[in-house]
Amino acid sequence: MKSATAYRTISEVSTDLNVPQHVLRFWETKFPQIRPLKRGGGRRYYRPEDVELLRRIQALLYEDRYTIKGVQRLLKEGRMSDPTPPLPEDADDGGGPVDAEGFGGDVTDDDRDDGGERGEDHPPLSDAVRHEIAMVLDELKSLQSMLSRLSEIGSKKS
Repeated sequence: MKSATAYRTISEVSTDLNVPQHVLRFWETKFPQIRPLKRGGGRRYYRPEDVELLRRIQALLYEDRYTIKGVQRLLKEGRMSDPTPPLPEDADDGGGPVDAEGFGGDVTDDDRDDGGERGEDHPPLSDAVRHEIAMVLDELKSLQSMLSRLSEIGSKKS
């Protein structure tokens, strides 16, 4: 295994993040902060800080459901290094899955009247409200799991 300070090829980063290489190249065009070294033949070598940034971008796009524009804004405002999760107004609530390039849901930035900016009419959620939402979500997941098990039991009896 390579040391933590070693440079990584696009193939290694792609495998590590479980993201296709073309997506990494696409993200380079959208996020100028990602600057891998390029050697002869255009071969890319990612520094550890590039890999960490890619990891954070991936989490924001795929897990937190941000749009490309939302992540760009976070980077521009310097909020990427903040260990606390970003506010929900930056997240994409389009509802659909995020594809490999990080575009979310059924709504695209071109479909929005506000140029992709969200949450301007809503105040940020307090920690208490976030906690309450997290508890409700956990309870819903638990209920979903129970229903799934009951469904399996019902199928076996039939």
